[in-house]
Amino acid sequence: MTAVATRVPQLGFLGVGWIGRNRMQSLIACGAGAAAALADPDPALLAAVAAEVPGAATSDGLDGLLAHHLDGVVIATPSALHAEQAVRVLAADLPVFCQKPLGRDSREALAVVAAAERANRLLAVDLSYRHTEAARRIKALLADGAIGDVYALDLVFHNAYGPDKPWFKRRDLAGGGCLIDLGTHLVDLALWLTESQAARVRCARVLQAGKQLDKSGSDVEDFALAELEVGAAVVRLACSWWLPAGRECVIEAVLYGRDGALALRNVGGSFYDFEARLQRGTQSELLASPPDDWGGRALCTWAQRLGSDCSFDPAAHEYVAVAQLIDDIYAAAT
Repeated sequence: MTAVATRVPQLGFLGVGWIGRNRMQSLIACGAGAAAALADPDPALLAAVAAEVPGAATSDGLDGLLAHHLDGVVIATPSALHAEQAVRVLAADLPVFCQKPLGRDSREALAVVAAAERANRLLAVDLSYRHTEAARRIKALLADGAIGDVYALDLVFHNAYGPDKPWFKRRDLAGGGCLIDLGTHLVDLALWLTESQAARVRCARVLQAGKQLDKSGSDVEDFALAELEVGAAVVRLACSWWLPAGRECVIEAVLYGRDGALALRNVGGSFYDFEARLQRGTQSELLASPPDDWGGRALCTWAQRLGSDCSFDPAAHEYVAVAQLIDDIYAAAT
């Protein structure tokens, strides 16, 4: 059989703040793509990042980026810009890798996925926790029936620091608060791990500073709780900013089945270190543990595919399902 020829994609990075810079560095380290052009409205930041990739073209925005010959664009800008920018890139016949959320609501997410399908271009979103080794091990064991039918999930993401950019706290710019910021990852894990399409919100609460959020205002929640039905399983979801958690963060996804449980947990309050365990009764077996350099794995996976096939992947419809479930939680919240 003749091997499929691949090439190293030449990529543009739109937004080179912390997350954009981190993903660029991961891409270069894995060798799946090259940073050919960079764009950011902050000239000092742009110059600092450009110094790491000699030869990369620079500009202050998307128009300048699209003037260069590229094989795809990585979007790491504030959430309010994601959908519009992604649609513009796809209209230029280029694949897109976008930070989450793909849009501030399911309507925006659907518009991007529809644009990708029309253009027949590869679209991916940085739902990075499914790319941890811990999540991968859990996914494989679920497929093997290691814990039998899953009947319940506990999902938690508490960030004791909260966001460091003012736009996160504005509904018009972010789409919501901790639920869309952190809960998006939890909802994605619930749907992806259980391979579920059907989901329903039983009840939900969103709070700000311990009080019920006025959803008609411009403020966003800093605490959210929801009970969901995902496939045949009941799901309890909790996420927050600035919770007095006693550590930097708490991240957990525990799936309970007839024959045991599978658990993903962060280690020592870390945002980056995770372990996976198989639990039966009072016994616990370690399946995966740090170190695991997973942060840029989603981008590297997208870039590797781009090297041989830039066509639309129908799996992108999952991004709309995630956004719709987040919308449904907000709508059900009291």
